[in-house]
Amino acid sequence: MYAGLQELGVANGEDLKETLTNCTEPLKAIEQFQTENGVLLPSLQYALPFLDLHGTPRLEFHQSVFDELREKLLERVSAIALEGKVEERYKKLEDLLEKSFSLVKMPSIQPVVMCVMKHLPKVPEKKLKLVMADKDLYKACAVEVKRQIWQDNQALFGDEVSPLLKQYILEKENILFSNDISFLQNFFSPSPKTRRQGEVVQKLTQMIGKNVKLYDMVLQFLRTLFLRTRNVHYCTLRAELLMSLHDLEISEICTVDPCHKFTWCLDACIREKFVDNKRARELQGFLDGVKKGQEQVLGDLSMILCDPFAINTLALSTIRHLQDLVGQDTLPRESPDLLLLLRMLSLGQGAWDMIDSQVFKEPKMEAELITRFLPLLMSFVVDDHTFTVDQKLPSEEKGPIPYPSTIPEAFTKFLQENRIACEIGLYYILHITKQRNKNAFLRLLPALVETFSDLAFSDIFLHLLTGNLTLLSDEFALEEFCTSLFDGFFLTACSRKENVHRHVLRLLLHLHHKVAPTKLESLQKALEPTKQSGEAVKELYNQLGEKLELRKPSPAEVTETPSMELPLPTVPTPASR
Repeated sequence: MYAGLQELGVANGEDLKETLTNCTEPLKAIEQFQTENGVLLPSLQYALPFLDLHGTPRLEFHQSVFDELREKLLERVSAIALEGKVEERYKKLEDLLEKSFSLVKMPSIQPVVMCVMKHLPKVPEKKLKLVMADKDLYKACAVEVKRQIWQDNQALFGDEVSPLLKQYILEKENILFSNDISFLQNFFSPSPKTRRQGEVVQKLTQMIGKNVKLYDMVLQFLRTLFLRTRNVHYCTLRAELLMSLHDLEISEICTVDPCHKFTWCLDACIREKFVDNKRARELQGFLDGVKKGQEQVLGDLSMILCDPFAINTLALSTIRHLQDLVGQDTLPRESPDLLLLLRMLSLGQGAWDMIDSQVFKEPKMEAELITRFLPLLMSFVVDDHTFTVDQKLPSEEKGPIPYPSTIPEAFTKFLQENRIACEIGLYYILHITKQRNKNAFLRLLPALVETFSDLAFSDIFLHLLTGNLTLLSDEFALEEFCTSLFDGFFLTACSRKENVHRHVLRLLLHLHHKVAPTKLESLQKALEPTKQSGEAVKELYNQLGEKLELRKPSPAEVTETPSMELPLPTVPTPASR
């Protein structure tokens, strides 16, 4: 409590104890101690007895004076940090730190010492080491001081950042597995600016401040974790962190990050959920502007393009472009904007391979993707238009045109072997589901059972699909629809992929009242958790069971209701006369 006072020549509790132990007249010794160590103000000699008459303890008086002086001192330290020439003010603060640092462990003085350190751009290394060695001091010091400690202690900084990164991933997964299923509000609904107001991004932004070294460390952590886990949410955080620093106009970092302007432009596209012509030109300019010898920047650009929010925007824009091309009678290879979208999709999807191999070169686009797969998707759009027009014709003019039920073998093959084709194909299926196009959905659904890296069973796709399926809720009453969706798709992966199990249960929790009772019963049996199932699956299954129990009619309702009609009395027939 009194640590450091002796070094400054100020008497403390131990000195008083020693004085009282060795004196013959304790009262005189106390009086002398008070005179020597009290507030040296002549007018106080008359004021203190007045306070005694009011029953105010001397401790309370001295404590209030001490608190007031401390506040004034804190204000003065903050003022010194802003006034005069830079060299002069920092010299004053360094001198003040030298005089006061011995009191840093004294709780009542500690805030002043910490305030001095906070305003020093470079705290002497010896003092930083003393703070770092003491857990309580380290915890008490301001983030400005911690930054100076962290920049030379990557392991310690990693320990501080690691829980935040885990929290961030958990938050993203909680959104994907949320029981609130809706096509209006989904994973991609929040705007970029709203997302980066999140707790983790804000804390990381504060921890980094204007320190380029710490920013580089965080990026290195994100790259390492992305390589280790393949979790694309780390790519989202990389973009969000840069744009959070952009919002605060931290030019010290934004000007040295070569991805800044590209990310800023892409952020505007994500906000609009579309890449327009003007921004497409800008993005292309950034990609074409990567000079020889600076190819390493492609690794960071690919990570930013691997962000699911970027992929979502690029894929939605691709589907929209394909629809426009159908109306214009134009082939995909003739659209520069479409080719740019594919180029960025390819770069984003190749992020992991590029960072892992350290070969910083744009992936080569397969010609067949443009010349065969995209025209195939356009033919599906034409099939839909043809069928819709045919249905609107008067009955006598209608031709016997049933909706196509077969899938071209090439489509299934592309979804299995080409990552970009698979991504675009999945977004096309989301598009037709959102349009309530049951025929097109059931036609293409079998192609999803086997896709590139099981992308059709990824959390993001299933999250979006389950949300869009709520638009087809009335179809769940049909045996054919449920058999195709559940038996033909979902249940093929439930036993080997727990995330699929969870998404199916989420969907049934939302739409169980629409499913035919017999089908619901068989689904309940098929989805029963095994011993190996995780707690989340068991919890969802129990919730579904409870909902289904509530739907069952009570025994009273099942038994036949007694008739309320009273029997009519028999009236004798009048005797014939």
